[in-house]
Amino acid sequence: MKVVFISSSGKRQEVEAGGGLSLVEVAIENDIEEIEAECGGACSCATCHVLVAAEWVDRLAPPRMTEDEMLDILEDKRQPNSRLACQIVTSDALDGLVVHTPAGQG
Repeated sequence: MKVVFISSSGKRQEVEAGGGLSLVEVAIENDIEEIEAECGGACSCATCHVLVAAEWVDRLAPPRMTEDEMLDILEDKRQPNSRLACQIVTSDALDGLVVHTPAGQG
């Protein structure tokens, strides 16, 4: 399956992703620059914040309470389409997923 990361500067990186990996694992494996993931994907830092492209938002399960609480620490950076990459699990249903990486994580 493929995932498309679009940086804050507009750089587009289309990468291959194995199903069952978290989106943060995919980002780390492919050196996506604006995904810091300081906690290593444990949903405890919000430095893997992504903005899910509008056409994909409704295809994802809603954030769980822990993710929602972590997104709250983003304050003015949180958007309606904000998610943590560590909480999105890749699957064939998400083939072609597009996410934007905001500058300045955490």
